[in-house]
Amino acid sequence: MYINKAIIYGNLTRDPELKSLPSGSQVCEFAVATNRVWKDKNGIKQESVEYHNIVVFGKQAEIVKQYMRKGSGLLVEGRIQTRSWDAQDGTKRYRTEIVADRIQFGPRSGGASSYEQNTSTEKPQNKDEEAPAIEYPEEEISSEDIPF
Repeated sequence: MYINKAIIYGNLTRDPELKSLPSGSQVCEFAVATNRVWKDKNGIKQESVEYHNIVVFGKQAEIVKQYMRKGSGLLVEGRIQTRSWDAQDGTKRYRTEIVADRIQFGPRSGGASSYEQNTSTEKPQNKDEEAPAIEYPEEEISSEDIPF
């Protein structure tokens, strides 16, 4: 049995680019940076960064384009694939990428869920202000009033 599985967590290095294939399906391309921090043999802190090209298809591609921006945290699970093509200057080009099977959004700064998006045109409320109270009907509801 062979296994080709990649799991990474990092931050987007640029906004995702959404394109359509001739078949009509959507494809989204972006890159994720992962950092590695360690101490060398002299005890000095070292850091290195790796950049990973990511490709995601279908509905997931549309969702990534809609909600993710440069700097967003993202967990990617998929397989590693290397494509090759002939460039216009006649040289052979290669690109290694992760074809995502599963994407999970990381936390947003400020603690809000990654799926939440502020679409209202109202100004955000001051934290000191209380939210308006919900007014519930004063009448009693019995189980016979429920239609199912």
